[in-house]
Amino acid sequence: MMALVRAEWFKLMRQRRTYWAFGAILLIEALVLLGAYFQGTNIIELLLDNLRKSFYFEGNLLNGNLMVYLLLNTLWFHLPLILMIVVSGMMTNEYKDKTLHALFLQPLSKRPLVLAKYVVAIQFTLMVLLFLAGSAVLFSYVFFGRGDLVVYLDSLNFFTDAVARERIAWAFAFGGLSMVFFTVVSLTLAILIKEAMATWIAASFFLVFTNLLLKIDLGSAFLNRWFFVKLMDSWQYFFLAEIPWSVVGFNALLLLVYTLLVMGLGTYFFMKKDLD
Repeated sequence: MMALVRAEWFKLMRQRRTYWAFGAILLIEALVLLGAYFQGTNIIELLLDNLRKSFYFEGNLLNGNLMVYLLLNTLWFHLPLILMIVVSGMMTNEYKDKTLHALFLQPLSKRPLVLAKYVVAIQFTLMVLLFLAGSAVLFSYVFFGRGDLVVYLDSLNFFTDAVARERIAWAFAFGGLSMVFFTVVSLTLAILIKEAMATWIAASFFLVFTNLLLKIDLGSAFLNRWFFVKLMDSWQYFFLAEIPWSVVGFNALLLLVYTLLVMGLGTYFFMKKDLD
């Protein structure tokens, strides 16, 4: 199994799109930070215009913590799309180049091979998320400094610098579960569809579908609580005045169950389907 994982890592890091993914993340971060640098002060003034009539604010609210929060909101659609394109290639390239046929000329079982791909997909997702978190924090703090964080979620919530950094760390941690779910879905779609372009379209549709339903009341307390689309923005709970830990824990566990179910589904179909 470890040999298969190392082989999958080698193939993944040989793909040019893997490095394009890191470049795209840095470019998106740069665009957000540049936009905030030139327009951020106006946005903050507009947000707090009415409150300044009743409260006195001291210090710079356009700071690194706010930039990291903005990057979180901006990249939570773009990042899974980038990851899904890269990860699905781990399977579609194998079908296209017919390397799977060569592999199974050896005494190799399908199950460990597909599980190795899922393991590497998850590891790669977490690596990219750490890269995003590290670069976002580094660039935001270098260019904007530290300070208190103001967030509007139903109401304005204010966090000191230390508390803000803790909440941001928790948000990235939960976000990792969401990103892993999307990459596992993309690999499963690649197993089912096989062709790269069709897989990318299906993965993009799945992502758009999820984001659309996320904002819609499904008209059922059960669906609003248990349907996977309603779990994707649970990282926002960490920016409420009081974190609902019971809800966060339930959503994290449920999202993990969905991820394992999708992985099991992909493994089952890979073992049952012909390679042609």
